[in-house]
Amino acid sequence: MIKTGISAGKTLVSMSKDISSFFDSVDNAKKEHQKKKDSIFSSSNEEALDTWMKKQQAIEAEAALREIIISQRGYSAYQDLLKIRREIAQERKERERKERKEAEELREQLELAAVGVVIFIIMVVLTVAALHYKGYL
Repeated sequence: MIKTGISAGKTLVSMSKDISSFFDSVDNAKKEHQKKKDSIFSSSNEEALDTWMKKQQAIEAEAALREIIISQRGYSAYQDLLKIRREIAQERKERERKERKEAEELREQLELAAVGVVIFIIMVVLTVAALHYKGYL
C-alpha cells in the first residue's frame, strides 16, 4: 500500500497515517507470533506456520519501507524514525505499567474498605447483642 502511494506520487509526509498503521500491524504480527510461540497450547503446526509467515511478511514489508524512506529522505531520516518509534513504544509500556499499578492500588484500597465495612458491621452486631444481653434493649 505504501509502495503504491509513493509510486502514485504521494509524499512520505502525506502518508504518515499509512506508515503509522503499517508499523502497528508489523508490531502486532511480531507480538502475535511471539505469543503463539510461547503459548503452551500452541501445538498446532498450521498455527505456528501461519504466525511465522505473518511475521516474515511483516519483516519483508518493513525492509521495503526502510528502502523507500532511505531513498526518499536518507538514512538519517530512517534512523530518526526508528528512534521516535522506540521512544513511543517505551512511553506506551510505561503508561501501561503505570495503569496496571494504579489499578492494583485501587483494588487494594477497595479490599481494605470492604474489610473495614465488615469489621464495622461485626462491631455493631456485637454491641447490639451485648446491650440486648444486659437488658438495655
